[in-house]
Amino acid sequence: MACKNVCKLCDRLVLSQAITFAAETGGAPGTLVVNLPEGSYNNNCKYCIILAQAIPPTTTIGANVVFTIGTGTQLYPLVNKCCRPVTACGVRTRTKYSVCVETTATGATFKMLGNPACQPNNNLWAVNGTAPVAEPATPEVGA
Repeated sequence: MACKNVCKLCDRLVLSQAITFAAETGGAPGTLVVNLPEGSYNNNCKYCIILAQAIPPTTTIGANVVFTIGTGTQLYPLVNKCCRPVTACGVRTRTKYSVCVETTATGATFKMLGNPACQPNNNLWAVNGTAPVAEPATPEVGA
């Protein structure tokens, strides 16, 4: 079958309008904010979101990815299929992400239908009731 030279794009294809990084203080990783076009994003509906702008180079890899809509200030988290927050290291510029919007009485979550890109897993191997012990610092040479 030959490729069509003229195609209609899906009505639920959404291109981001802006991508910004909001740094946190106190050691927190910050937030990667993706602004979506104004409109209503319906409960249990699938949307294909493309991150159309470059991710700011100052973004930390552990920053949670959230969406804003139009001129609104409400933040809507992007979570993976297991409902864990997606961080900046799990998304790429010029990439399409299929999401399903899940609304609540007070907000919404954008749930990724696939897997995020190479997002590291820093989960503990096991727990035994005691706090994890940090690796001892290596002494500086000449100290």
